[in-house]
Amino acid sequence: MSSRSVFSALMGVYILVFFAYLFGPLVVMGLTAFNTPAYPQVYPFEAFTLDWFATLFADADMMYGLRKSVLIGVLVVLVSVPVGLAGAMMMTQVHARARSFYYLVVVSPVLTPGVIIGISTVVFWRQTTQMTGLKFFYDGTVLTVLAQSSFISAYTMLIFLARLQRFDHTLEEAALDLGASRAQVFRNILIPFMMPAIGSASAIAFLSSFENYNTTTFAILADKTLVTVLAGRLRQGTTPALSALAVTIVAVTVCGAILYEYLKRREAREADRRALNASRAELADLNAVAQDAA
Repeated sequence: MSSRSVFSALMGVYILVFFAYLFGPLVVMGLTAFNTPAYPQVYPFEAFTLDWFATLFADADMMYGLRKSVLIGVLVVLVSVPVGLAGAMMMTQVHARARSFYYLVVVSPVLTPGVIIGISTVVFWRQTTQMTGLKFFYDGTVLTVLAQSSFISAYTMLIFLARLQRFDHTLEEAALDLGASRAQVFRNILIPFMMPAIGSASAIAFLSSFENYNTTTFAILADKTLVTVLAGRLRQGTTPALSALAVTIVAVTVCGAILYEYLKRREAREADRRALNASRAELADLNAVAQDAA
């Protein structure tokens, strides 16, 4: 037995253990969601059932928390994506000597524990409400959106910075020289170029908000989201209905990823087709010119 064969065998065992560790809980969770016992059980598999999904969707607290999590996630996207884009654009405009300090300031929320962000948000807006009488901000949903956006905006900014590094600023200069305003340059040149990053940042912001617990559990006050409801249920003991919820979330995520990949490949095929048609048209024009010259 050679060293190469031993290395290949060890690598195969490592890959097997890695994927078993990664996907094993998902397989167990999926089996318990379709098994009949009231306690999550994989073996013996008594009978196939969909009752736990019906139990899940009939759970008023769970459905309320799900709707609240989706609402907060959408609001966080609407706040964090524009803020992250503005922060990334500001990064490209500040002086080179101040850029490191600016980067440290805007990225610092990512390094701050979520518990600190949640508590500080509640304390700050409670004091602001007492001084100004603006009770709108001292609401569980509003506080959660503000608290989550404070660090999720930094995530989106990093995505936009990576995209802006490939932006050709001579396009802006050419548009300004031709008489376009700053608003027109932003709307017609920069935004179309940033659309892939905007889509990615929106997805990251929504998922980060949807699964966040540390910040949410303090900022939500007396209200509740899906993660806080799940935390309370797990203290009382798990049920197959929770496995059904996990299977549903995984299925929606996988379907979304497949749809995104399909749309991306279709756009790539359309771009290739347009490029091919343009090449054929150019070749036809060259042939016509050559025939006229002959």
